[in-house]
Amino acid sequence: MTLQTARAVLLFSTAIFAMSSHACAQEGSGPVASQDDDEVIVVVGALTDVALDRKDIQASQANDLSDLFRNVPSVAVGGSLGIAQKIYVRGLEDSLLNVTIDGAPQHGTLFHHVGRVSIEPELLKTVEVQAGAGEATAGFGAIGGAIRFVTVDPTDLLRDGRDFGAIAKGGWFSNDGYKLSGTAYARLTGDIGVLASFVHVDRDDFRDGNGVTLRGTGATQQLGFVKFGGELGGGHRFTLSYEQRDEEGEFGQRPNWPVLAGDRLFPVEGKRKTAIANYGLKTGAGIDLETTGYWTRSDFTQDRYDRWGLYGAEIESWGFDARARIRTGGHDVTVGAEHRSDRVMSQYLANAAAWQPWAWDPNIGRFEERGSLMGVYIQDRWRVIEPLLLSFGARYDAYDLDQVTYRTGIDSDGVSINGGATLDVAPGLSLNAGYAEAFRGKEIGDAFVLEQRPGRISLSPTLRPERVENIEGGVKYNRDGIFASVVYYHTRIRDVVLDQLGSGPAPQSSTYYENVGTFNAEGFELRAGYRMGPFSIDGYFNHYDSRLNGRMIEGYEQIALGNSVGDNWAVSAVYEPSSSLSLRATFTRYEDLNNVEVLFREQQLGWIADTQFIDKPGYSVVDLYGTWRPFGTETVELQAAVYNLFDKQYRAHASVGDYSQLGLPDYAIVQGLPEPGRNIRLGISFRY
Repeated sequence: MTLQTARAVLLFSTAIFAMSSHACAQEGSGPVASQDDDEVIVVVGALTDVALDRKDIQASQANDLSDLFRNVPSVAVGGSLGIAQKIYVRGLEDSLLNVTIDGAPQHGTLFHHVGRVSIEPELLKTVEVQAGAGEATAGFGAIGGAIRFVTVDPTDLLRDGRDFGAIAKGGWFSNDGYKLSGTAYARLTGDIGVLASFVHVDRDDFRDGNGVTLRGTGATQQLGFVKFGGELGGGHRFTLSYEQRDEEGEFGQRPNWPVLAGDRLFPVEGKRKTAIANYGLKTGAGIDLETTGYWTRSDFTQDRYDRWGLYGAEIESWGFDARARIRTGGHDVTVGAEHRSDRVMSQYLANAAAWQPWAWDPNIGRFEERGSLMGVYIQDRWRVIEPLLLSFGARYDAYDLDQVTYRTGIDSDGVSINGGATLDVAPGLSLNAGYAEAFRGKEIGDAFVLEQRPGRISLSPTLRPERVENIEGGVKYNRDGIFASVVYYHTRIRDVVLDQLGSGPAPQSSTYYENVGTFNAEGFELRAGYRMGPFSIDGYFNHYDSRLNGRMIEGYEQIALGNSVGDNWAVSAVYEPSSSLSLRATFTRYEDLNNVEVLFREQQLGWIADTQFIDKPGYSVVDLYGTWRPFGTETVELQAAVYNLFDKQYRAHASVGDYSQLGLPDYAIVQGLPEPGRNIRLGISFRY
């Protein structure tokens, strides 16, 4: 932390405190607000945080990440194909987010042309999105923020008066496939239960808005999930879960790009296995404990039968997070420690004779890196007086990377701080401001590019860790069924670590991580909504500008860093005349994003004479959703949805841009997949 930063935080805190004291002197001081044991207060970047509950998730009939985050401001999903989807928050790719499932981080990159986050929405209880660097509790390397997936507990699904139950669901998609799932759950004793679920999805190649069937977009997905535990009594709580997710199909060489005429398809299989143990204790004396232990392993294989044969990648992580929450005298303090151990490996799996002609070193067919992360943190949320809540914290992180195959590595450590305040200036009206830092050292690399030429290196000798500064401020109003907020933010990442396209001079390897400059994202977000009886309407407008060294970023050239999207806005209307019927409609619009400069890296290397410019055309999409319980109970539920009602042909801005428009033969293949055209989904569920 620099002296200038420390001074800025001190001046910010002093100014906020003085402002609140003046307001208190005018209105009269009140008692310190009491806090409920389950209350979660976040004030650093609170206005851009989003939480989806199970009702939201089920109403959208989500099948993948794109469905799940379809109407979440500041979040965009590109890739269109499930296995290739990537999440972007304020322009930053999910590799710069801390993504967890029940507290277990989903980390690492198996192959830069596929996504790194896989989740089955059917099992989710809540989804929390923290946009931008925030509080010290956000976890390792949360430069772009955090996404927290929480799965259902066994007793969450029990109907009143029942000790066991089951849900069977079936769904059909016109574009193109079906989904089947079965879930059984039971109370063993008290609030302790067990749950088991199986989900099967079978999809054929989908059609885009022009009616063209896109080869290499079909897949089969299967998921098994088991969870045991609950409230043990005396304030103790324990859950243990295991999840296995498989996806396989025949895709293009790069699954996030279209398969052009004459191109081959290659068998691909992806797997994820995750085991998680959660323990919590509420003492009743203002001190709560929470611990999470986890193990997760992701595998990816692609059969390049035309060249080196079967090639595989694996990432394995295990670790823990242990924290205590202490409430006393208006303070709500969280203090904790966490550790994570990562291992990434890739290897040729065919006979040596098939792969040796392609290997940089024919004697080496397996490549491995290991990473170790340790962090400690503290965060205090202090109710100074009734209208003012302050939050401030710090964390220390240490990173250690060991490139096992090549017997080298790097380590780094650093401190990051944060501070924020929420001030209630009138009933329903509040101001929020925050400053947060985040630190990220070099972590394990992309599995498919671990291999190096003999005598080359993949880490710059002067490599420095990334440091981010995030500033936010805004106003929120929430009263009498009316909600509105406006937020401004600015994020700066210094010493961005990136593997740029194209290898440099020796001793640089074809994959070479170096500090490439400074990333800046600046934007604002508007939200508004109104609810009256069974009817509600809400919308948002989102604008951000993401640049690296002053140039707009793009998902091909800055892969593993981020992407740029046009201004976007959405309006959603909901009508729920009873608990048995729910109707929703959403209109989403992305404005044109033109004159995005590309190929400047190629121009820098002398491959082409001049940089080029591409356009990302705007698009509008309408989605409809409906659920109906014909017997007025949860026993039978009918679901219907129409995604892309008007069969719009478009490519999501969060996908790789269309370089074929440049007319350069070598770049005709560089383009993201178009999104599916109209897709009618019909479903039915039976619940006991």
